[in-house]
Amino acid sequence: MTAREVLKAAPDVVKAADTLSEAARTGRTCPPVRSLLPEGDIDTAYAVQRVNVERGLAAGRRIVGRKIGLTSPAVQRQLGVDQPDFGALFADMAVPESGVVAAGRLLQPKVEAEVALVIGADLPHAECTVADILRAVDFALPALEIVDSRIEGWDIRLVDTVADNASSGLFVLGGTPVPLSGLDLRGVRMTMTRGGEVVSEGTGADCLGSPLGAAAWLASTLAGRGDPLRAGDVVLTGALGPMAVAAPGDRFEARISQLGRVAVEFAVEFAAEGEGL
Repeated sequence: MTAREVLKAAPDVVKAADTLSEAARTGRTCPPVRSLLPEGDIDTAYAVQRVNVERGLAAGRRIVGRKIGLTSPAVQRQLGVDQPDFGALFADMAVPESGVVAAGRLLQPKVEAEVALVIGADLPHAECTVADILRAVDFALPALEIVDSRIEGWDIRLVDTVADNASSGLFVLGGTPVPLSGLDLRGVRMTMTRGGEVVSEGTGADCLGSPLGAAAWLASTLAGRGDPLRAGDVVLTGALGPMAVAAPGDRFEARISQLGRVAVEFAVEFAAEGEGL
Protein backbone atom coordinates (compact mmCIF):
# COMPACT_ATOMS: atom_id res chain seq x y z
CA MET A 1 0.00 0.00 0.00
CA THR A 2 1.51 3.30 -1.12
CA ALA A 3 0.90 6.66 0.53
CA ARG A 4 -1.57 7.45 -2.26
CA GLU A 5 -3.39 4.17 -1.67
CA VAL A 6 -3.60 5.03 2.05
CA LEU A 7 -5.58 8.12 1.15
CA LYS A 8 -8.00 5.91 -0.81
CA ALA A 9 -8.32 3.23 1.87
CA ALA A 10 -11.80 2.08 2.87
CA PRO A 11 -13.42 4.14 5.64
CA ASP A 12 -13.44 1.21 8.09
CA VAL A 13 -9.72 0.68 7.52
CA VAL A 14 -8.95 4.34 8.11
CA LYS A 15 -11.17 4.47 11.21
CA ALA A 16 -9.42 1.47 12.75
CA ALA A 17 -6.02 2.93 11.92
CA ASP A 18 -7.02 6.28 13.42
CA THR A 19 -8.25 4.57 16.59
CA LEU A 20 -4.94 2.75 17.09
CA SER A 21 -2.75 5.75 16.25
CA GLU A 22 -4.71 7.97 18.63
CA ALA A 23 -4.23 5.44 21.42
CA ALA A 24 -0.49 5.43 20.77
CA ARG A 25 -0.37 9.24 20.61
CA THR A 26 -2.33 9.87 23.81
CA GLY A 27 -1.11 6.91 25.84
CA ARG A 28 -4.71 5.83 26.44
CA THR A 29 -5.78 2.37 25.34
CA CYS A 30 -8.72 1.89 23.00
CA PRO A 31 -11.45 -0.74 22.59
CA PRO A 32 -10.75 -3.67 20.23
CA VAL A 33 -10.88 -2.64 16.58
CA ARG A 34 -12.35 -5.94 15.40
CA SER A 35 -15.85 -4.44 15.66
CA LEU A 36 -14.82 -1.98 12.91
CA LEU A 37 -13.59 -4.69 10.51
CA PRO A 38 -15.13 -7.67 8.71
CA GLU A 39 -15.03 -10.63 11.07
CA GLY A 40 -11.88 -12.68 10.66
CA ASP A 41 -10.69 -10.65 7.65
CA ILE A 42 -6.91 -10.79 8.03
CA ASP A 43 -6.19 -8.97 4.76
CA THR A 44 -8.24 -5.98 5.92
CA ALA A 45 -6.41 -6.06 9.26
CA TYR A 46 -3.08 -5.92 7.41
CA ALA A 47 -4.44 -2.98 5.42
CA VAL A 48 -5.02 -1.17 8.73
CA GLN A 49 -1.46 -1.99 9.79
CA ARG A 50 -0.13 -0.69 6.49
CA VAL A 51 -1.95 2.63 6.84
CA ASN A 52 -0.12 3.37 10.08
CA VAL A 53 3.18 2.04 8.73
CA GLU A 54 2.91 4.43 5.80
CA ARG A 55 2.05 7.25 8.17
CA GLY A 56 5.19 6.44 10.15
CA LEU A 57 7.33 6.47 7.01
CA ALA A 58 5.79 9.79 5.94
CA ALA A 59 6.72 11.19 9.36
CA GLY A 60 10.37 10.23 8.85
CA ARG A 61 10.52 6.89 10.64
CA ARG A 62 12.72 4.17 9.09
CA ILE A 63 11.88 0.48 8.79
CA VAL A 64 14.79 -1.76 9.84
CA GLY A 65 13.11 -5.15 9.71
CA ARG A 66 10.14 -7.27 10.65
CA LYS A 67 8.84 -9.20 13.62
CA ILE A 68 6.99 -12.47 13.62
CA GLY A 69 4.34 -12.78 16.29
CA LEU A 70 2.36 -15.63 17.75
CA THR A 71 4.86 -18.37 16.88
CA SER A 72 4.85 -20.00 20.30
CA PRO A 73 1.94 -22.31 21.19
CA ALA A 74 2.21 -20.95 24.73
CA VAL A 75 1.78 -17.36 23.52
CA GLN A 76 -1.03 -18.38 21.16
CA ARG A 77 -2.83 -19.92 24.13
CA GLN A 78 -2.22 -16.77 26.19
CA LEU A 79 -3.88 -14.61 23.54
CA GLY A 80 -6.46 -17.06 22.19
CA VAL A 81 -5.16 -17.13 18.58
CA ASP A 82 -4.06 -19.96 16.31
CA GLN A 83 -1.65 -18.62 13.65
CA PRO A 84 1.40 -16.34 13.38
CA ASP A 85 1.41 -12.77 12.15
CA PHE A 86 3.99 -10.11 11.30
CA GLY A 87 4.66 -6.44 11.87
CA ALA A 88 7.18 -3.74 10.98
CA LEU A 89 10.20 -2.80 13.07
CA PHE A 90 11.20 0.85 13.03
CA ALA A 91 14.64 2.17 13.97
CA ASP A 92 13.17 4.18 16.86
CA MET A 93 11.89 0.96 18.43
CA ALA A 94 15.44 -0.32 19.10
CA VAL A 95 16.70 -0.21 22.70
CA PRO A 96 20.42 -0.69 23.43
CA GLU A 97 21.42 -3.93 25.14
CA SER A 98 20.96 -3.50 28.92
CA GLY A 99 19.29 -0.16 28.22
CA VAL A 100 16.52 1.46 30.24
CA VAL A 101 13.00 1.99 28.93
CA ALA A 102 11.55 5.23 30.21
CA ALA A 103 8.43 4.93 32.35
CA GLY A 104 5.30 5.76 30.42
CA ARG A 105 6.76 5.04 26.99
CA LEU A 106 4.58 1.97 26.52
CA LEU A 107 0.99 1.26 27.54
CA GLN A 108 0.89 -2.42 28.57
CA PRO A 109 4.37 -3.88 28.04
CA LYS A 110 5.21 -7.56 28.13
CA VAL A 111 8.58 -9.15 27.39
CA GLU A 112 9.48 -12.26 25.44
CA ALA A 113 12.82 -13.79 24.43
CA GLU A 114 13.59 -14.55 20.80
CA VAL A 115 16.24 -15.38 18.25
CA ALA A 116 16.98 -12.45 15.93
CA LEU A 117 18.38 -12.96 12.44
CA VAL A 118 20.13 -10.29 10.39
CA ILE A 119 19.53 -10.78 6.68
CA GLY A 120 22.47 -10.42 4.30
CA ALA A 121 20.72 -10.95 0.95
CA ASP A 122 17.31 -10.16 -0.51
CA LEU A 123 14.66 -12.90 -0.24
CA PRO A 124 12.29 -12.19 -3.15
CA HIS A 125 10.77 -15.64 -3.65
CA ALA A 126 7.21 -16.42 -2.55
CA GLU A 127 8.18 -20.02 -1.80
CA CYS A 128 11.18 -19.41 0.41
CA THR A 129 12.85 -22.48 1.89
CA VAL A 130 14.94 -22.95 5.01
CA ALA A 131 17.93 -23.42 2.70
CA ASP A 132 17.23 -19.97 1.26
CA ILE A 133 17.21 -18.56 4.79
CA LEU A 134 20.48 -20.28 5.67
CA ARG A 135 22.16 -18.80 2.59
CA ALA A 136 20.74 -15.32 3.19
CA VAL A 137 21.34 -14.83 6.94
CA ASP A 138 24.53 -13.07 8.02
CA PHE A 139 24.28 -13.88 11.74
CA ALA A 140 22.00 -14.54 14.71
CA LEU A 141 21.60 -12.66 18.00
CA PRO A 142 19.71 -13.18 21.24
CA ALA A 143 16.86 -10.69 21.48
CA LEU A 144 14.11 -9.40 23.71
CA GLU A 145 10.92 -8.12 22.20
CA ILE A 146 8.90 -5.76 24.37
CA VAL A 147 5.43 -6.25 23.00
CA ASP A 148 2.66 -3.76 23.65
CA SER A 149 -0.99 -3.38 22.80
CA ARG A 150 -2.89 -0.21 22.16
CA ILE A 151 -6.05 -2.21 22.90
CA GLU A 152 -7.43 -2.10 26.42
CA GLY A 153 -6.56 -5.04 28.63
CA TRP A 154 -4.95 -6.98 25.78
CA ASP A 155 -8.49 -7.93 24.73
CA ILE A 156 -7.34 -9.03 21.29
CA ARG A 157 -8.10 -11.51 18.59
CA LEU A 158 -6.01 -12.08 15.49
CA VAL A 159 -7.44 -9.16 13.52
CA ASP A 160 -6.81 -6.81 16.45
CA THR A 161 -3.14 -7.68 16.84
CA VAL A 162 -2.50 -7.71 13.09
CA ALA A 163 -4.05 -4.25 12.73
CA ASP A 164 -1.98 -3.06 15.72
CA ASN A 165 1.33 -3.82 13.94
CA ALA A 166 1.40 -7.28 15.51
CA SER A 167 1.32 -5.70 18.99
CA SER A 168 4.79 -4.26 18.49
CA GLY A 169 6.49 -2.11 21.09
CA LEU A 170 10.29 -2.08 21.32
CA PHE A 171 13.12 -4.56 20.82
CA VAL A 172 16.57 -5.25 22.24
CA LEU A 173 19.37 -7.07 20.42
CA GLY A 174 22.30 -8.76 22.10
CA GLY A 175 25.70 -7.34 21.21
CA THR A 176 27.62 -10.39 19.99
CA PRO A 177 26.68 -11.70 16.52
CA VAL A 178 26.94 -15.46 16.01
CA PRO A 179 27.33 -16.99 12.52
CA LEU A 180 24.78 -19.69 11.66
CA SER A 181 27.47 -22.23 10.80
CA GLY A 182 27.34 -24.92 13.47
CA LEU A 183 24.31 -23.43 15.25
CA ASP A 184 21.35 -25.66 16.08
CA LEU A 185 18.62 -23.03 16.34
CA ARG A 186 15.93 -25.64 16.80
CA GLY A 187 17.77 -26.97 19.85
CA VAL A 188 18.66 -23.72 21.61
CA ARG A 189 17.34 -23.41 25.14
CA MET A 190 16.06 -20.14 26.58
CA THR A 191 15.64 -18.99 30.15
CA MET A 192 14.30 -15.52 30.91
CA THR A 193 14.35 -13.96 34.35
CA ARG A 194 12.64 -10.94 35.88
CA GLY A 195 14.54 -9.62 38.87
CA GLY A 196 16.46 -12.89 38.99
CA GLU A 197 13.33 -15.07 39.05
CA VAL A 198 12.68 -17.37 36.11
CA VAL A 199 9.50 -16.26 34.31
CA SER A 200 9.81 -17.98 30.92
CA GLU A 201 11.56 -20.99 29.44
CA GLY A 202 11.52 -22.61 26.04
CA THR A 203 13.48 -23.93 23.09
CA GLY A 204 13.96 -23.11 19.44
CA ALA A 205 11.51 -25.87 18.61
CA ASP A 206 8.80 -23.87 20.39
CA CYS A 207 9.04 -21.21 17.66
CA LEU A 208 7.03 -22.70 14.77
CA GLY A 209 9.28 -25.75 15.03
CA SER A 210 12.43 -23.68 14.47
CA PRO A 211 13.37 -19.99 14.16
CA LEU A 212 14.60 -20.82 10.65
CA GLY A 213 11.20 -22.21 9.70
CA ALA A 214 9.54 -19.12 11.14
CA ALA A 215 11.84 -16.91 9.07
CA ALA A 216 11.01 -18.93 5.93
CA TRP A 217 7.29 -18.43 6.64
CA LEU A 218 7.83 -14.68 6.98
CA ALA A 219 9.98 -14.40 3.86
CA SER A 220 7.43 -16.33 1.80
CA THR A 221 4.51 -14.33 3.17
CA LEU A 222 6.14 -10.95 2.57
CA ALA A 223 7.33 -11.86 -0.92
CA GLY A 224 3.81 -13.04 -1.75
CA ARG A 225 2.55 -9.62 -0.70
CA GLY A 226 5.10 -7.83 -2.87
CA ASP A 227 7.15 -6.50 0.05
CA PRO A 228 10.04 -8.97 0.49
CA LEU A 229 12.76 -9.08 3.09
CA ARG A 230 15.85 -7.14 2.03
CA ALA A 231 19.54 -7.30 2.87
CA GLY A 232 20.14 -5.58 6.19
CA ASP A 233 16.73 -6.36 7.65
CA VAL A 234 16.46 -7.56 11.24
CA VAL A 235 13.99 -10.40 11.77
CA LEU A 236 12.64 -11.17 15.22
CA THR A 237 11.66 -14.78 14.65
CA GLY A 238 9.16 -15.14 17.49
CA ALA A 239 8.88 -16.03 21.14
CA LEU A 240 10.64 -19.10 22.49
CA GLY A 241 8.37 -19.19 25.53
CA PRO A 242 5.56 -17.35 27.31
CA MET A 243 5.71 -13.58 27.57
CA ALA A 244 5.92 -11.90 30.97
CA VAL A 245 4.30 -8.66 32.16
CA ALA A 246 6.72 -5.77 32.72
CA ALA A 247 6.33 -3.16 35.46
CA PRO A 248 8.39 -0.09 36.43
CA GLY A 249 11.63 -1.17 38.08
CA ASP A 250 11.74 -4.60 36.47
CA ARG A 251 14.93 -5.97 34.95
CA PHE A 252 14.69 -8.78 32.43
CA GLU A 253 17.52 -10.98 31.24
CA ALA A 254 17.33 -13.81 28.73
CA ARG A 255 20.00 -16.41 28.20
CA ILE A 256 19.82 -18.43 25.00
CA SER A 257 22.24 -21.34 24.64
CA GLN A 258 24.75 -20.95 21.79
CA LEU A 259 23.82 -17.25 21.44
CA GLY A 260 24.45 -15.60 24.81
CA ARG A 261 22.51 -13.11 26.90
CA VAL A 262 20.47 -9.95 26.44
CA ALA A 263 18.91 -7.68 29.08
CA VAL A 264 16.71 -4.61 29.53
CA GLU A 265 15.42 -2.53 32.44
CA PHE A 266 12.26 -0.50 32.99
CA ALA A 267 12.63 2.84 34.73
CA VAL A 268 10.86 3.32 38.06
CA GLU A 269 9.90 6.94 37.44
CA PHE A 270 9.67 9.23 34.47
CA ALA A 271 13.18 10.00 33.32
CA ALA A 272 14.48 13.53 33.19
CA GLU A 273 14.74 15.05 29.75
CA GLY A 274 17.45 13.27 27.76
CA GLU A 275 17.47 10.18 29.97
CA GLY A 276 15.91 6.78 29.30
CA LEU A 277 14.67 5.66 25.90
